Amino acid sequence: MRTHTACGGFGPGGQGLCPGRERPVYTARVFYSIVRAVVALALRLFYRVKVNAPPAEPEGPVMFVGNHPNGLIDPALVFILTRRHVTFLAKEPLFRLPVIGWLLKGLGALPVYRKQDDPSQMGKNEGTLDAARGALVAGRAITLFPEGKSHSEPSLAELKTGAARIALGAAKQGAPVRIVPVGLTYADKHLFHSEVLIEMGSPIEVTDFLPADAAAESESVRRLTERIAEGLRSVTLNLDKWEDLPLIQLAEQLFAFRKKEARDTERLRNWARGLQLFRSEQPERFERVRGEMVSFLRRLELVRADPTDLALEYRTGPVARFVVKNLLLLAFGLPLFALGLGLFYVPYLLPRWASRKAELDIQATVKFLVALVTSLVWWGALTVGAWLWRGAPLGLPVLLGVPPLALFTLYFSDRWQVLLHDVAVFFTLGSRGRLKARLLTEGERLAAEVEQLAGEYQPRLDQGGAHLAVVAGR
Repeated sequence: MRTHTACGGFGPGGQGLCPGRERPVYTARVFYSIVRAVVALALRLFYRVKVNAPPAEPEGPVMFVGNHPNGLIDPALVFILTRRHVTFLAKEPLFRLPVIGWLLKGLGALPVYRKQDDPSQMGKNEGTLDAARGALVAGRAITLFPEGKSHSEPSLAELKTGAARIALGAAKQGAPVRIVPVGLTYADKHLFHSEVLIEMGSPIEVTDFLPADAAAESESVRRLTERIAEGLRSVTLNLDKWEDLPLIQLAEQLFAFRKKEARDTERLRNWARGLQLFRSEQPERFERVRGEMVSFLRRLELVRADPTDLALEYRTGPVARFVVKNLLLLAFGLPLFALGLGLFYVPYLLPRWASRKAELDIQATVKFLVALVTSLVWWGALTVGAWLWRGAPLGLPVLLGVPPLALFTLYFSDRWQVLLHDVAVFFTLGSRGRLKARLLTEGERLAAEVEQLAGEYQPRLDQGGAHLAVVAGR
């Protein structure tokens, strides 16, 4: 897909920039649009995606930078975040893979040669950096992940300086480059249909970091890299260890329960920052509160409940409507769901089997790619088989009916999980008033202590703490 131009070298993203090259450019754009549409749709089916971003997309030369917890899924999520044609930077070994390499080349991605892959090839990075700077100078958008590798650590890794050097290089040529931090937060990144939040941070104006002279260039790169890290920390969770995650999630649930508000992702990040201060400054009190919260969390897990379930009141009318509605859903939906389970069992099972030995940070990538290919092949096989068996009267309904049936099966599976949770809570708490009252009392006490901690540590938190202060009523 790269087209050599008479203007010298390759255009940004592998597209020609000179007159007379309209057809290769048009072909590349069509290819990009098709891939973007297919991948974005498939990702929304694979995950439950939420996006927190301004309605207006950033224009002009933009560099999207993100944290990197989930292999090739992370850059693919950019297809959902923006409709702009984005030039990706990816590690060079990916370009040598059979299908992925073909896609990356077709999308006009730029290879990054890393020392850990092959030190002898690192000299080729200068051409990649030139092409990336050229894309920005031409007003394009590029995406890279400055941690340099995908990882499963609970906090942001040390950033490489490449993003800052590319952005400053383009800004020196007069491009008004802005760097947009993109936070990717996964509930369970390797689990099908788990939740992922894509959050866009405040743009960073690169011209503010331009060096006064050549001697100050390394200092400018350092300062801009630190500013990028700060921007990424503002849209991601950063924990000392994964064991802290249930604690901050419970703290947010209790706080939202006490305030009778929806849970807030920005507030969750404040709990992570506050927890670090709390642990270091008041270790004895921290251990006491942590022990009480862990004990409370275990008791909730035994009855399959969360703090919001403790406030539920069961009245005859609502309970009767709940029973009737879900019995109707089961009566009409269960046969279709059973048919869907039978038809799609193989495409559901294969991705799990294929990823069983993959490392955690690439499990989702393997599952997603295998699921995408398997689903399309399976759809085609079902259609051809039905057509050969009964001709068009059966083949055409299968061709048109398989996608809606797959979507319904997915919906029913999610609804079934919610239904099982609601029923379990009803039988464990609805009929055991004393247990529920005891848990509610303990939850309210812990919620009050959590609110007190929020008030104590809010003034010490960085800019994200301002939101917490407003919610806490300070």
